[in-house]
Amino acid sequence: MTNDLNVIVATDCGSTTTKAILIEKKGNEYRQTFRGEAPTTVEAPFEDVTRGVLNSFAELEELSGRKILDGERLITPSKDNTGVDIYISTSSAGGGLQMMVAGAVKTMSAQSAQKAALGAGAIVMDVIASNDKRLPHEKIERIRDLRPDMILLSGGTDGGTVTHVVELAEYIAAANPKPRLGMTFQLPVIYAGNKDAQDRIGDVLKDKTALKITDNLRPVLEMENLSPARQEIQNLFLEHVMAHAPGYKKLMSWTGVPIMPTPGAVGEMMQAIAKKDNINVVGVDIGGATTDVFSVFDGVFNRTVSANLGMSYSISNVIAETGIENIMKWLPFDIDEADIRNRIKNKMIRPTTIPQLLEDLKLEHSIAREALRLAFEQHKSLAVGLKGVQKQRDISETFEQVAKDETLIDMNRLNLIVGSGGVLSHAPRRSQAMMMMIDAFQPQGVTMIAVDSIFMMPHLGVLSTINEKAATEVFEKDCLIYLGTCVSLTNSGKYGSSCLDYIITYLNGEKKEDSLVYGELKVLDLKEGEKAEVEITPTKHFDLGEGKGKKIVKEVTGGVVGLVIDARGRPLSPSKGKDVRAEQILKWNMAFGAYPD
Repeated sequence: MTNDLNVIVATDCGSTTTKAILIEKKGNEYRQTFRGEAPTTVEAPFEDVTRGVLNSFAELEELSGRKILDGERLITPSKDNTGVDIYISTSSAGGGLQMMVAGAVKTMSAQSAQKAALGAGAIVMDVIASNDKRLPHEKIERIRDLRPDMILLSGGTDGGTVTHVVELAEYIAAANPKPRLGMTFQLPVIYAGNKDAQDRIGDVLKDKTALKITDNLRPVLEMENLSPARQEIQNLFLEHVMAHAPGYKKLMSWTGVPIMPTPGAVGEMMQAIAKKDNINVVGVDIGGATTDVFSVFDGVFNRTVSANLGMSYSISNVIAETGIENIMKWLPFDIDEADIRNRIKNKMIRPTTIPQLLEDLKLEHSIAREALRLAFEQHKSLAVGLKGVQKQRDISETFEQVAKDETLIDMNRLNLIVGSGGVLSHAPRRSQAMMMMIDAFQPQGVTMIAVDSIFMMPHLGVLSTINEKAATEVFEKDCLIYLGTCVSLTNSGKYGSSCLDYIITYLNGEKKEDSLVYGELKVLDLKEGEKAEVEITPTKHFDLGEGKGKKIVKEVTGGVVGLVIDARGRPLSPSKGKDVRAEQILKWNMAFGAYPD
């Protein structure tokens, strides 16, 4: 069936907007041809998600001239200029998928459960563990108050302890929680723990909850088995959560494959692209209320969601988390603290507004840097190796402050960063998006930076599950906009000290040579798809990822912004002195041509 797909229509039903795209096979390759959008209609007065979907289809019909609908029925299969071969969809409408996880040990089974839930596209509201220092009645009250869409319960290796995980099941039974949607239904609980405890868990929970039992997340200490639980979460998401959201039953009867949670679909796309090119990828989707970070390192996929870091509904949380001085350090002009707070509160109460003044835009971009940085820090702390596993270390590692296995994210080996979400995808200039991402993620060595042009990663993620070729072709040709390559230092030094020499050899034989001092930034012209060889020699105190004073020679690819040589050091921090800092920021902005003079 997947080979006969010539015309595909896909929607992403977001919390505010339903976005539809049309993908057509042109000759031998797939291309995204038209897009339409309409307000999402889950809430009153419509209370029917399909209204928004039909409205977005109507816009597609108008733009493409293709007849897609016959009344309210999709025309399938496609023939000439009518109909489509398949309709697919993702959704985060109605607040997405909200879960609680419970595990016997906080840093082991509970952490594995959290990773499974996040990877399936959920927001994790709380993690309950036998050793989380809360009293039994506090745990019961917490479960009752939060009203999640479902609970994932895990604990014990196969054949190991049974008592802790049964105790957690008893707390869930005592709380007798009601689901957020569909009051008459039982709350779904997935048990993915010690198989020896399955019968006892069944006795405790089967009458009070809609219990599903699946394979253990940690069958042995040395291994995580997250796929069965993730699959079960997505199935229950459709059966219980989606089925009770207004209009979803009808929508599910239209789609050719099950509806996927939006973040789960973006994760699928990240994994497909990392696998295809065998690279390490970090992706981010920054929204109004939450920021999702995805990573694939050596084939291991991780996702985290920072539920309180966003650019509209939770913009005040970003300020609370990072502190106002961290926002001000990115601004090249003087501004009163109270003035910043007022502008931020305005954005929070009017979330759909966009900046009117250049000053407002620069302030929004400063906040975005901090939201991205904080979300990435949180991701690094959760994307870790398995806890509880004995690792052999040699003597040199024993003395290191931080164990190497703490985080799987190695910035020196990161090949690609993909940015998505309004503030990045719709930045007035692409150079602004590139600058925000370099400042927030602080890549080291040689890294390609790209942005999702119109936020179609969710659509392509669900498509990748049925036709990977179509999804990756559209992803590379129409979705990803390559901004350029960033070559950066990996250590810090003294401002103004001699730092590095570079020679760039273009394909036509032309060469460019120059030197940079520490704290400088250079953006060179290298068009999208163009290649060049860079030879950079750092002075003896500086490192580009190969060791101090060691030169690197690499072939790099350009982008719509160009080639960035970043000698500002890591960690990146603008000068403490107010006047010096403002001058620095202005110079960096000018190097990128980020804002009008």
